[in-house]
Amino acid sequence: MQQVHKQEFNIGICGLGTVGGGTFHLLQTKQDEITRRLGRVLKISHVASRRRNPALDLADIRFSTDVFAVADDPQVDILVEVMGGTEPALPLILRAIENGKHVVTANKALIAVHGNEIFAAAKRKGVTVAYESAVAGGIPIIKALREGLAANSIHWLAGIINGTGNFILTEMAEKGRSFPDVLKEAQELGYAEADPTFDVEGIDAAHKLTILASNAFGIALQFDKVYTEGISKITIADVHYAEELGYRIKHLGITRMTDKGVEIRVHPTLVSAQRLIANVNGVMNAVVVKGDSVGSTLYYGAGAGAQATASSVVADLIDTARSYGDMSRGNPGNVPSLAFDSLRTDLPVLDIEDIESEYYLRIAAKDQIGVMAQISQILTNFGINIEALIQKEPDHGANGDVVVPVVILTGKVLERRMNEALVAIEQLEQVVDKVVRIRVELFDGEDS
Repeated sequence: MQQVHKQEFNIGICGLGTVGGGTFHLLQTKQDEITRRLGRVLKISHVASRRRNPALDLADIRFSTDVFAVADDPQVDILVEVMGGTEPALPLILRAIENGKHVVTANKALIAVHGNEIFAAAKRKGVTVAYESAVAGGIPIIKALREGLAANSIHWLAGIINGTGNFILTEMAEKGRSFPDVLKEAQELGYAEADPTFDVEGIDAAHKLTILASNAFGIALQFDKVYTEGISKITIADVHYAEELGYRIKHLGITRMTDKGVEIRVHPTLVSAQRLIANVNGVMNAVVVKGDSVGSTLYYGAGAGAQATASSVVADLIDTARSYGDMSRGNPGNVPSLAFDSLRTDLPVLDIEDIESEYYLRIAAKDQIGVMAQISQILTNFGINIEALIQKEPDHGANGDVVVPVVILTGKVLERRMNEALVAIEQLEQVVDKVVRIRVELFDGEDS
């Protein structure tokens, strides 16, 4: 098909909130630089939002309260969806695709859950759906996986991909504050929503990890198979004990290729304090990727915010405009939506019980002779090695018993075996509470 070279591209923006407003601002203030990079003009021609922005009048931009008016506007070349959620985002994007428009979206939940349907529709119509801003804000991690690391077979990747959770754990570690206390501040600062479930229980990170795993390994998006565990049960005691052992607790998204299949999991994780990712603090994001050719590479930066996320939105707009009119292989620019031209169907996503890990265990046991011997014997019976042990000062439990916190680091073991061992330990009369279990990751001993 003959290339069609346009000198001006009309952009339609749906949503004028934090990210939409940031995108509008960047396109307006950096127009000269964008034109020099692209050799063509990106012009905002239509905006849809609940409320009108006075800046639209000054810029002579068409305004609608109906987002579908943007999808149906024949003048719009590329639709930007920055509303979030599924409704009306999903039907809006499908309408835009059906109308032959390219789409740029920052909607990680939509891509993680409905991306397979969206990308199939885009391929049929010969348009592209770009979504760099859906994962890790301003960090170009999707581009790195799809293009920069294309010569590599990815072994694993691990990321701090939710700034709210990282802020909470950082404050707990550095200032000794409790989870509820820091969460309240995070809400006051605008880092966490009034209902913080998506952030602190790992759902937001699971959406992003779903997308990363698909781009790393060339598998279909499978959000429903991601193991997700939050940080709301992490205590100051666990943070301090981890530090004593030379670790820090981070809320990680981890995906790894194994002989059995692909691991995709989000959970609190003990990471050696010597690793770079263990020293990513506050609201910052970071992703470590291990490739067979390049080794470990680290991507670090702002994972949220108007300007950071808008930076990725505009980068996607520039990429889309650069390849506009090239419909070969059903995707402008010839970069497949999920990095691979054909996706693998022979790689199962492993159940959490089928993964192997080292473990941090905190056991509240009565201060009685022989308790540690019984715990050690149970672990031995299940083939679990003790790598390190800390027995803390006794304290008085709720029933007046003298209770000793026992902290154990184990060797690598199948999670199913660990679960069976924990059931046996918790059945001991001397163990007064459920065992706290946090997975430990060494990342193959690589410098990460």
